[in-house]
Amino acid sequence: MSSLRTYPRGLYFDEFEAGQKITSVGRTVTESDVVRFAGLSGDFNQIHTDAEYCKDTPFKERVAHGLLVLSIASGLAVQTGVLEGTIIAFREISELKFIKPVYIGDTIHVELIVTQTKALPRLGGGIIFIELDVLNQENDTVMKGEWKVLVAGKANL
Repeated sequence: MSSLRTYPRGLYFDEFEAGQKITSVGRTVTESDVVRFAGLSGDFNQIHTDAEYCKDTPFKERVAHGLLVLSIASGLAVQTGVLEGTIIAFREISELKFIKPVYIGDTIHVELIVTQTKALPRLGGGIIFIELDVLNQENDTVMKGEWKVLVAGKANL
């Protein structure tokens, strides 16, 4: 997924609608990402950090932390720009599933589909329900879930 995708910057709650699809650019997961995430999180599980150990596992090589992949996916979603300056809060993650391993050197991108919007006038905007699909360079889904984000309405910023 190397093509540049451009979207309007900072969409307001009122500008989102069910069925809207947003696709990020790709990002390659590096060994440095895995090592830094292990240090930051304290998760030095051998499946992430020990190449020799991994040879005898079903994966055969080191895999990225699932939460690292989720973090990268979040960053890729933000980089699309659609929530720039309009997001109030990341409210919920639900139904998150880690489907396939992400290996060092894999390139992932995210596809976000707005499934529902719910106005919350007392908060000055509403909740956007987003179906998240994280795909690797083969377009295989490696992670799926639903995000709920609180986004400002036009009249409130």
